[in-house]
Amino acid sequence: MHKTLPTKTPTLRSAFLFPLGVALLLSGCSLLPSKDKGGDPSIATAGGDPAFSLEVDAPKEVRELLEKHLELRRYRYQPDLQRRELTRLLGATDANVRDLIGTLGYFSPTVTVELSETPDEDAPRKVVVKVDPGPATVIAQSEVRFAGTNAEDELGTSQRLQIQDNWPLKPGEKFSQAAWSGAKSGGLKVLQKRRYPLARIDTSLADVDADTHQARVSVSYEPGPAYTFGPLKIEGAERYDPVGTARIARLPEGREYDLQAMLDAQQRLVSSGYYDSVFLTLADAPQQAESEAGNEARRDAQGTAVTSPVIAKVREAKLQKWVFGIGASTDTGPRLSVDHVYNKVPGLGWRAVSKLQLDRKNPLLSTQLTGLPGEDLWRWFAGAKIERAPTGDFYTNSVQMRAGRAKAEDRIERNYYLQYDYAKTQGDGAPPGASSLLANYGWTARYFDNNLSPTSGFGFAFEAGAGTTLTPQRSPFGRLTARWLGIIPMGERDEVTRRRSRLALRASGGAILAKSGIDLPMTLMFLTGGDNTVRGYGYQTIGARTDNGRVIGGRYLATGSAEWQRPITIKGNTQDFEHAVFVDAGTVGDDINHMYMRVGVGTGIRWKSPVGPIQADIAWGAQEHQLRLHLRLGFTF
Repeated sequence: MHKTLPTKTPTLRSAFLFPLGVALLLSGCSLLPSKDKGGDPSIATAGGDPAFSLEVDAPKEVRELLEKHLELRRYRYQPDLQRRELTRLLGATDANVRDLIGTLGYFSPTVTVELSETPDEDAPRKVVVKVDPGPATVIAQSEVRFAGTNAEDELGTSQRLQIQDNWPLKPGEKFSQAAWSGAKSGGLKVLQKRRYPLARIDTSLADVDADTHQARVSVSYEPGPAYTFGPLKIEGAERYDPVGTARIARLPEGREYDLQAMLDAQQRLVSSGYYDSVFLTLADAPQQAESEAGNEARRDAQGTAVTSPVIAKVREAKLQKWVFGIGASTDTGPRLSVDHVYNKVPGLGWRAVSKLQLDRKNPLLSTQLTGLPGEDLWRWFAGAKIERAPTGDFYTNSVQMRAGRAKAEDRIERNYYLQYDYAKTQGDGAPPGASSLLANYGWTARYFDNNLSPTSGFGFAFEAGAGTTLTPQRSPFGRLTARWLGIIPMGERDEVTRRRSRLALRASGGAILAKSGIDLPMTLMFLTGGDNTVRGYGYQTIGARTDNGRVIGGRYLATGSAEWQRPITIKGNTQDFEHAVFVDAGTVGDDINHMYMRVGVGTGIRWKSPVGPIQADIAWGAQEHQLRLHLRLGFTF
């Protein structure tokens, strides 16, 4: 006996609608009934004692499916259910069971339904459904083909090979409806993610022989026309310059269509602060299901590429915004903050972000002005900050002003600026106040798989500056800093979550090149320790030493860290949390030959929350002999 399971060709849609569909699906999940007793529709509408109890006797995989979807369970709490009606329902159970476990690849089951009276139990009757699923159906033959428009496109060869090489339904593998559907949709997504946003399944067929327990599956994909990015056009712009804000997106005009590039551009526009919502779509791609005649016309466009403008439909943010915040940190304690955003400063057109922070250890007042990118993607910025901050065993009052230009690309960020610093440190044995003028150049590279919550990749940054002190004397000096972070995956991926262990290695260093007797602003000196540097020590408590042994900023810095992170598994199930063990080390000093390393060791928990990664660590400072708690939200490099 043969069973043929044809699959209807899915409606043709643009790949860029995929994120919207996911969002709608997730929001719809909130409407599904819960797993508890109250989630059963029959229970929710009819109270009282059950009309019968139900037991499924079957292997685990089959039992879990039947306990969740068997039709009988809908009637367990049906009031006044008569035995005659129950017998009729039991007669339909055999076909119901066969339909359900057929999705798992079992087409020759033995099904037995038993009904017994149980007057002494909570339910007056008991139904037992015994299922021997029989042999599982396996894949005997599996074929993946490509037909129609661009079926032999040379530039799409890598995608076609990727689909064929990673096709999960190999001969000998178990067949199931879920695996079959997942394999087809997985291959389609590979095509739709790059170059072919209108790719579709042309034909698909699963031919199941229930007598031999074998299945022959085949699928044919049509890539459709190839697309390249045209210019980005902002729709819905009223307050803000659509040309300047479009440059923030950095959509690669002229390159082949890439879904991830569109999502990244969309995220940059949302993060810019100019828009509350952004949705990107290809202007020349069909938005609705096409007629068969339209499909034939596209098939005739063999090998041609379509250059399509990209439309960004936006809802603009308000011109001004106030944000009031209350928070706390294990490093600096409780704080109150007021942020003000002005997206278009009158007469200048730049974006201004100002902040007032009332903090027991670190009060500050700052403002940062940023212009829109020019045609070369460079943008001007200027800022100023007045701050009182802990500096080892002292407090430093400081003023800082800077102005320059910055450019952000896909992986690389660069900036150059002129910076003025004035700082005066308070306390016995503190150095005198000093001021300086410094010209800086910074370069940052991020090659992480995800810049918000990376699981692999690396980042490297350096900054070099040259300038002169202004008071209490004039003398040239230089300042260098560098930092590196590498995340190395380790071990095998979890079969379900695709997560695995990883090793995070971090290093940073800094040096000030100046004459030994020169007084420099304390804000340019180095300190370390705390949540983001050397755990097990207080915030910026590792530094150089004054003549009376008090901690203060130093001219040289070196830190390093090694952290092993692994998913937490309980009874074979991978959880949303991860466990980490780490060792941190750091040192600061004025004499590179007399620097003493401070070491912290500890363990912690990581959670990939909806608002970003959250980490909680407990660390032991080996030199301080003290245990500290460290909390941090988000990832930055």
